[in-house]
Amino acid sequence: MTFKTKAPVLFISHGAPTFALEPSQLGPQLNALGQTLAHIRAVLVVSPHWQTRGVKVSTASVPETVHDFGGFPAALFKLQYPAAGAPELAREVGELLAQSGWPVGTDERRGLDHGAWVPLMHLFPNANVPVFQVSMPHDLTTASAFQLGQVLAPMRDQGVLILGSGSMTHNLYEFRELASKPEAYVVEFTKWVRQTVQSKDASRLMDYRRLAPHALRAHPTEEHFLPLLLAMGASANDETVEVLNGGIDHCVLSMESYAWGTSHTVV
Repeated sequence: MTFKTKAPVLFISHGAPTFALEPSQLGPQLNALGQTLAHIRAVLVVSPHWQTRGVKVSTASVPETVHDFGGFPAALFKLQYPAAGAPELAREVGELLAQSGWPVGTDERRGLDHGAWVPLMHLFPNANVPVFQVSMPHDLTTASAFQLGQVLAPMRDQGVLILGSGSMTHNLYEFRELASKPEAYVVEFTKWVRQTVQSKDASRLMDYRRLAPHALRAHPTEEHFLPLLLAMGASANDETVEVLNGGIDHCVLSMESYAWGTSHTVV
């Protein structure tokens, strides 16, 4: 089945799990965007919270809501995101990956980790769009993340929204619950990434750890940045990127997010 309108690609900064309860600046923007996406057949999510050897695809027909975190308010553990799975589309993705040379397996029991359901609670709050996940290989690099996005891109023609869920910045060692003034390095890093993404300079983005200001401080480890490379790889060269300026939460968590292939106007 080929859709007349290609489904979008998103990179969403899911921040801390509390984003599910505190929509802050980004939540309303995601909600407004979601209301323009009635044509979406399913959502394919790649999140740093499911890492495996090789690639796995979740084929659960009713994926559970996984609360894969600790030390947060009890209200978070009561939240459920009862979206249906998409087993047939998931198996199609598995075949696509295998044909492209990626070692791939399936997992029929895997639920939705918080990298999936937390942003989706704002994008599709009624949980009325099927969701499935593709895992992040342990050995993924910026280059292979971009390539993985390219391999997944044809699913957009099948009405599947590709969502790379990560974080624009992710230094939890500096997380501050109550402080409000953004750290200067977070602002500078976010600005550099925005300019690089808008210029469609994939090679420069792949080399961000050497080129971007404060890259190692913004990302002591890479797994939360790699979904951006995947999303960029799944986008088309002729698509304009839309910036969802999510602000900066807890001083160090930049919530900036991006959308390709939408007609939504971000204010």
